Amino acid sequence: MKFGGAMFFTEYSMTAPELAVALEQRGFDSVWAPEHSHIPVSRKTPFPGGGDLPKQYADAMDPFVVLAAAANATKTIKLGTGVLLVQQRDTIQTAKLVASIDQVSQGRFLLGIGGGWNQDEMENHGTVYKTRFKRVRESIEAMKEIWSKPKAEYHGEFVNFDPIMAWPKPVQKPHPPIHVGGAFPQGARRAIRYGDGWIPTARGDLTVEIPEFQKMAREAGRDPASIEITAFGLAEDVDRLKRLKDLGVARVVPMLPPEKSDAVLPIIDRWTKLMQQVNG
Repeated sequence: MKFGGAMFFTEYSMTAPELAVALEQRGFDSVWAPEHSHIPVSRKTPFPGGGDLPKQYADAMDPFVVLAAAANATKTIKLGTGVLLVQQRDTIQTAKLVASIDQVSQGRFLLGIGGGWNQDEMENHGTVYKTRFKRVRESIEAMKEIWSKPKAEYHGEFVNFDPIMAWPKPVQKPHPPIHVGGAFPQGARRAIRYGDGWIPTARGDLTVEIPEFQKMAREAGRDPASIEITAFGLAEDVDRLKRLKDLGVARVVPMLPPEKSDAVLPIIDRWTKLMQQVNG
């Protein structure tokens, strides 16, 4: 089982290069940066985790900027968005950002995406909440065209353009792995339809969902082993981690607090010991 680490990178947290280097030195496979462009003051949308929305959601830096900095400081660790809100972004520009960071990192980028939960936030970007998942799918389909063809075009309801020329192309062919975030069963279906991985929500019961997910993949004509399952936000529980490994979870990614290294490194060291226990 692979292990990563995620953090809301802010002005007051460890820097992305600091965290990426610390994780790489300890044998972690990936570092992940979440995204929120802003948090509306209205707060009409409740926080899925319950209670008040943590401060770092409004303070998060742009994931492409911080991950590019992390790429420059490291050699092997993969760099992931956990997750990118593609329905709030221009599709053509995002395709260029993804290809550019894959070039800068020499093929180490992982594109984690999600439909988002904050209706107020996405509406500020002109995105309709009810149709956000269709816009996500069209964005991914269109970006795949841009990444793989010298003259790409796409015609959908939300994403629509005549033939264009756009470089660079990603180092990874045909494109960086796309990890689709979302709850079971809808998120699982989306991952099977256009993803290379699935990031289930932390609130689901993976012991029940993973066998169903594998069944759904086979029914759709896909090999379940070809779709990596990455579990975010897990507790420090070695027995549960071992069970998830046995079920087929490919990677676990703890969410680290957005604090300085003196507070975060002891947590990483505990996870390093868990990684050694799980993988022998």
